[in-house]
Amino acid sequence: MAAKVAIFGAGAWGTAVAKTIADKGIEVILWAHEPLVSLEIRQNHTNRRYLPHAVLPANVTATSDVAEAAAGREFLILATPSLYILQTVKDLVGVPSVQEGLPLIGVLTKGFLAGPDRPIPIVESIENFLPGFYKGNVVYISGPSHAEEVVTGKITGLVSACANPRNSIKFRDLLNGRTLRVFASMDVVGVQVCAALKNVVAIAFGMMDALKEKANLFGDNTESLLLAAGLNEIQILGRSMGATHLETFTSIAGVGDLDVTCRSQFGRNRRFGREIILNNALDPFTNLDDIIANIGKIGYLPEGVVAARHAWQLCQKYSLKLSIIPLVYRILNKEINPVMALQHLLDDDVTEFTDELVSPVVR
Repeated sequence: MAAKVAIFGAGAWGTAVAKTIADKGIEVILWAHEPLVSLEIRQNHTNRRYLPHAVLPANVTATSDVAEAAAGREFLILATPSLYILQTVKDLVGVPSVQEGLPLIGVLTKGFLAGPDRPIPIVESIENFLPGFYKGNVVYISGPSHAEEVVTGKITGLVSACANPRNSIKFRDLLNGRTLRVFASMDVVGVQVCAALKNVVAIAFGMMDALKEKANLFGDNTESLLLAAGLNEIQILGRSMGATHLETFTSIAGVGDLDVTCRSQFGRNRRFGREIILNNALDPFTNLDDIIANIGKIGYLPEGVVAARHAWQLCQKYSLKLSIIPLVYRILNKEINPVMALQHLLDDDVTEFTDELVSPVVR
């Protein structure tokens, strides 16, 4: 394949995808916001800040210039965090090839973005900024895929979702490889909701996982109860937002991604949930807005923190009576004590909680 690819965002996931594509002999350029990261990739073919121990092929290069990265590329893949992705898109709009609609655009970023009356999925927001012919043609890529395993060749599955099936298939073919299995989908909304909300549930899961070490009330059984109930809340909100295929939630985009995010040692949201309990990680902050404004102080980026605020707003917008998502929001907003909140969720409110578990209906 003679395709040329640019990936915007040289974090762990963007770097891992770059290596996977380059291993197929495809030329890849990584755009890094930090010039020092770009320089290291060019000179040493490593990215020690975001993906230590990974060695990148010679056909991966890097730049901190958006126009240089996009020039002459057939595929543009956005992997910048949700807090910064719109700035990347605004910079791309000025690139002549994007103005002409020449490159295909895919998105790896998870989360929601602020809209005029509600948070909206990332693809919808991006398409609102791009030239009109990109409407319905941007591809969303997600699935259970920790960068630390992908870059070492562990077999991994992803979903390539787009309203235009031809584009989803083109990205499927670009990404498919010896250890990466990619499946096409048209449920763009459903896949995005799964990708964003699993991070919120993973924060709750991490808190409960830490409490297993401190209280006899919680165990593996309790964590599975939380995971199953969390999946149903993802489905409820996804259907409210327009997800088109119920099987999205029982596929790798839904239950697969939720499971690995909650249980893996590499999960940043799980880690943050544990640190809330074990290290009082919320103490330096006054509320959720303060956490988001100073998220760099955490030392890593738990996307579920940002998604929790948007998910809470969506629950209000659609008048949804959920349990876990509002709980995480209120904990991060420092309205309730996390230990007492989790005990209350699974003790005093057990009937309400299990009603959500067995009745995945839109209210």
